[in-house]
Amino acid sequence: MWVRDRFTGASTTGGSPSHQRPQVPVHVCGSEQRSAGCLRSELRMREQVRASWFPRYLLLVITAHTLSSSADRDLRPCDETDYHYQYTECDSTGSRWRVAIPLSPGSCSDLPPPVRGTDCSFSCPAGKYLEMTKQQCTPCASGSYSLGSGLRFDQWDTIPIGFTSLASFLEPGPNAEDIQACNSSSWMPQGVYLESNRDECTVSLVYAVHLEKQGAVSFTYQYPDNNIFFEFYVQNEQCQEMAQSDDQKWIKVTSNGEWDTHTVTLKSGTNILYWRTTGILVGGKMVKPVLLKNIQIEGVAYTSECFPCRPGWFSSAPGSSSCQPCPSNTFSIKGASSCTPCPDQHYSNEGWAQCKVRPPCSEKDYFQIHTACDSEGKTQVLYRWVEPKICLDDVTGAVELPSIGQREPCPPCNPGYYNSNDSTCFPCPSGTHSDGTNVCSECPAGTEPVLGYEYKWWNVLPLNMKTSCFNVGNTKCDELNGWEVAGDHIRSGASSSDNDYLILTLRVPGFKVPASLSGMTGSEFGRITFVFETICSADCELYFMMDVNSKSTTVVESWEGNKGKQSFSHSMTRNSSVTFTWAFQRTNHALDVRRYVGDMVKIYSISVTNALDGVASSCRVCALVPQNSQQAGSSCVPCPAGFYIDRDTNKCQECPPNTHLAGRHTYGQDACVACGPGSISNKEHSRCYSDCSFTHTENNRTLNFDLSPLSDVVSLTIGPSFTAKGTKYLHLFNMSLCGHEGKRAAVCTDNVTDVSSKDEQSDLSQFVNSVDSFICQSTIIPADGRGFRMAISSQSISLADSFIGATVDTVLNGVTAIPELFPENAKDVPDINFYYRSTQATASCDRGRSSVITVRCNPEKSERGEPTVPSSCPAGTCDGCTFHFLWESATACPRCTENDYHQIEGACKGGVQETLYVWNEPKVCTKGVSLPPRRSSPCEAIALWLKAGVGGGAFVAVLLISLTCYFWKKNKRLEYKYSRLVMSANKECELPAADSCALAEGEEPDDDVVYTQKPSLLRKLRAIANKQENGESSESVQLNSSQSDRWVLG
Repeated sequence: MWVRDRFTGASTTGGSPSHQRPQVPVHVCGSEQRSAGCLRSELRMREQVRASWFPRYLLLVITAHTLSSSADRDLRPCDETDYHYQYTECDSTGSRWRVAIPLSPGSCSDLPPPVRGTDCSFSCPAGKYLEMTKQQCTPCASGSYSLGSGLRFDQWDTIPIGFTSLASFLEPGPNAEDIQACNSSSWMPQGVYLESNRDECTVSLVYAVHLEKQGAVSFTYQYPDNNIFFEFYVQNEQCQEMAQSDDQKWIKVTSNGEWDTHTVTLKSGTNILYWRTTGILVGGKMVKPVLLKNIQIEGVAYTSECFPCRPGWFSSAPGSSSCQPCPSNTFSIKGASSCTPCPDQHYSNEGWAQCKVRPPCSEKDYFQIHTACDSEGKTQVLYRWVEPKICLDDVTGAVELPSIGQREPCPPCNPGYYNSNDSTCFPCPSGTHSDGTNVCSECPAGTEPVLGYEYKWWNVLPLNMKTSCFNVGNTKCDELNGWEVAGDHIRSGASSSDNDYLILTLRVPGFKVPASLSGMTGSEFGRITFVFETICSADCELYFMMDVNSKSTTVVESWEGNKGKQSFSHSMTRNSSVTFTWAFQRTNHALDVRRYVGDMVKIYSISVTNALDGVASSCRVCALVPQNSQQAGSSCVPCPAGFYIDRDTNKCQECPPNTHLAGRHTYGQDACVACGPGSISNKEHSRCYSDCSFTHTENNRTLNFDLSPLSDVVSLTIGPSFTAKGTKYLHLFNMSLCGHEGKRAAVCTDNVTDVSSKDEQSDLSQFVNSVDSFICQSTIIPADGRGFRMAISSQSISLADSFIGATVDTVLNGVTAIPELFPENAKDVPDINFYYRSTQATASCDRGRSSVITVRCNPEKSERGEPTVPSSCPAGTCDGCTFHFLWESATACPRCTENDYHQIEGACKGGVQETLYVWNEPKVCTKGVSLPPRRSSPCEAIALWLKAGVGGGAFVAVLLISLTCYFWKKNKRLEYKYSRLVMSANKECELPAADSCALAEGEEPDDDVVYTQKPSLLRKLRAIANKQENGESSESVQLNSSQSDRWVLG
């Protein structure tokens, strides 16, 4: 039958608190798939049941009466213990009937007939319930409570009946292996609260309820870690999501240890409520779970029975709308109207259902404090029991409270304070300063006080600091147990349990930039720096958080486990009031014990610059107007932006070109720091930036680069990657190579956390979920990876807050580019390295992060190209602190010049010659000069040089022929003379004198011929032949010289 639950009036699609009777199981939408038809068949069946219930019930009643009058006349009449009343479903007129339902059908007869019930909109006020017999509102008895038309769930020893915990994981594989990985993930009851999963699974807590009128759901929660997504949404009975704004759907992050309440309006009808969490363990760090308690739903039609108080709680008066927790050292059972004191040597905390035996006291049960300085300037150590005291110090084996320590001299006052006559430290008056050991004195002429906080001595807690302790069960610790002053440091105290949050807060009303720094137009208004260390044996964690304008507390940095003494600094980029918080937790496991009381954190010093209500520890030189520069107490005047204070004249002077005001002072020209290579300064000298142009000279060759097409923001998505458990995620980098005149143009935003705080666009930059930088990174969870309706962006960080410079060198200002991470550059154009730095220190990068974008010429790429990351470091970084990118594009090639092309001259055709210009291959330039156009010039068929060559060749040929003829003729004459000489020698010189032979008388020699060699055989033959032809028979005789074998003629 489709009838209303006798306790709440809610239909069986709803649930009830754990102390109500079990209900019919509820089928919710598609195990997180949210398909619109997941409940259609069931709802269609329910509508049919609703439409036909009343006629069937009347038929049942008539049949029952007929049968009872005939066959069951011997059954006893039913009394009030044999049945209970319920209301039928409301009809179209808004009316209903009260019917009696037998507890054991067939055991009795004469059930009361149906009677018309109250209106469907009727409900009782809080503290009363609807008594069904009389249909009147009746006050609840002591030990019970009622919300009237509401439900409340505040006991979490088990998951109450009606709630369902559904786990899903990524995209289920064909064998459902991914779902198997999340079978053990669930919301876990922890007594006073419900704890979400800590892994990467998506787990939904589901509850369905039917409301007869418009209502609301509210719940108290704790959501300290934005690495887990916490979502609340409502669906109707057709699995359609109700219209909700982002701040209703995405839950606001809370401070560690604090509880917040979230309320959402519900419509009448069936409402399916989803509390969904998804952990993101990208960095391998365990997430902190979401805690839920006190879920309350308003809008049910009526409550037919009061709810008993849960164990450990009570209500003493009738008509109560809520129960109260039992005080410490008392307990109660379920439905109690009062609390019972614990037996002797037993104890209990607030809201406990039973008492425990008090253990003997040990060293873990007391702590030490330092007394305030007395009139003699002395202090001493005191020991106190941890409150509430649960141990016994008068039993065997118990330790006693140590005695008071010796009186010791008090530490000096903190800088900016002075010591009064009664050893109390007071802040110096305005315009004066002190180092804490001397009296306050006025700043000399030409100087101004340096305002801020500088706490390094801890005898008493400063007035603008507070300490407290929060327990996840909302039990506050004693204020002395939060943090304790200890002379040269302040440390975490002894809490009531190890999972307590020990809170230390520092309130800064705002910041004021002094006149001497007014010329600096940077984004820093103030800076907080603290020195600390953690000493831990378990999984302790220290959180440093800030709350800007009391809107949202965000975690700036956290540290786990043992950490040596170190310093951390954070810059404030907005002039707003801020509360800094340090929260220390010894363990994040739900342990109600003091096992790790020796684990602690020590903070040695805290300093805040430019605090609005700060005190002065020193004076800073400032600029004065000339006529007042020698007058004591004269006021400082601010220098214009980009001006420094001259050391000699105390006047404002503008910084030289291409320098910027760096550091945190403006005194002296050395405050103006030269810009890095490849950068220029803006007009205010507040920053150096690249105008996306670059010049490089090498081997008498100048290369000019125009990188302006790369100036717009570019996005680079890397992945997908997977965590150890298989969560798919992407790394998204937004990069701005040059920025907008040095302004950081790349923005990364978390689109989930703190959406309720995004009510003012002008305040977006103050939240951690929005980062502006030259290079920023976000972790993206794809929409298809977890069933989200949109991609989730989280963990946005800045990788490049400032631009250092651009150069072809591989090292600049301590940042190193590693060319080996990328393929070798095969072009004859050097790579240009753009260097950036983010000075914000982190737990893993104590010097901050740095980035290098290597711009490389590649004509085969487009004008914009695309950046890439090293294949060996797919996340863009190999050490987590320095990021490397390679950006190849055609724009990265130098501008073309006349040296990048050559000319080709064509042949002379028809008296015209053409000249062409072509680029040198391979072409590694872009834009710049263009190729000259093709040109034509007149020419002749035979060129002048050709004519000169032919003429010269002809002349040489004639000359050679003439010389040949001349020497041939002369040779003939010589042969003739030789033959005559031979013949003359044979005829007239038969007995010639030695060494000579004369010519015939009367002959004149034509030439003097000297044969340096013997006559050749050819010549001898010629001579013989000539003699035979002349008819002479003679013999040739060789004439030998007495000195050498030679012939002499002449």
